[in-house]
Amino acid sequence: MKIRTLIIGLAGFLCALSISAQKVFTPDNLPKVHLQDRTKYVCNPSGILSQAATDSIDAMLYQLEEKTGIETVVAALPSIGEVDPFDFCHELLNSWGVGKKGKDNGLVVLLVVDQRAIQFYTGYGLEGDLPDAICKRIQVKDMIPYLKDNNWDEGMVAGMTKVVGRLDGSMEREEEEDGGWFGLLAFLFLTFGFSGILIFFAWLSDRYQRKCTSCGQYTLKQESTKLLYSSKASKTYEVTWVCSNCGHVVKRKRTTYNSVENGGGGPIIMGGGGRGFGSGGRIGGSFGGGMGGGGGAGSRF
Repeated sequence: MKIRTLIIGLAGFLCALSISAQKVFTPDNLPKVHLQDRTKYVCNPSGILSQAATDSIDAMLYQLEEKTGIETVVAALPSIGEVDPFDFCHELLNSWGVGKKGKDNGLVVLLVVDQRAIQFYTGYGLEGDLPDAICKRIQVKDMIPYLKDNNWDEGMVAGMTKVVGRLDGSMEREEEEDGGWFGLLAFLFLTFGFSGILIFFAWLSDRYQRKCTSCGQYTLKQESTKLLYSSKASKTYEVTWVCSNCGHVVKRKRTTYNSVENGGGGPIIMGGGGRGFGSGGRIGGSFGGGMGGGGGAGSRF
């Protein structure tokens, strides 16, 4: 066991040394593979993922877009410098315009090797189908057991398989068999222990936030977010919610703290809708101008 731990640590050290000499990627210099080939969704410029894993994920995401219209970018990068993975995903989705305009059904999945981070970021239109708690559960259960051992292929393929299953509807039956409120609580406790309980109450908290104080319906939606003040340790926002049922407006303050574990998907930041790029030629693709909603989750491993 000690030998295995030593080998993993040495591999991580050598990997870090290799990464330090590699290019730092930004949303501007990240290769837009979907422009050249509309069946490609994985940005893997440094070869972190094998060709077999890349092809497998591309095939899943192509079928997902054909079936649902959901647009996705998966990036496996050695380094993004000191940038927070959430902020990187937010800028990428909005500047590239991932997702259909008006539907905002874009998704960015980012693996950053030197930060040992996995981040999901969703557009407004996916927050109901892929809520933060589900993003976190997929990372913790299906991806991190592989990623912590530097098994990038297995971790990313397993995670994207679950994500696609959730978005195309094939995971619904699995979740319905959990047995309602008490079944779900028991499942989370037995499977994830304390982490499962935290996820459950995070879901309850999100549901509570969406309850309109005027009509009592769970129909509050985030309309805008304004940064009130920022420090090295935290950021405070004023979030405006509008009820889609009665039009009631609610303003709340939200403070996010910088920490190693970005379990909640990072601070909520509303951005302008990015413009789609590419002319969509015979083989090239393009994105539709979607907007990010600040949803998703991030984990360190």
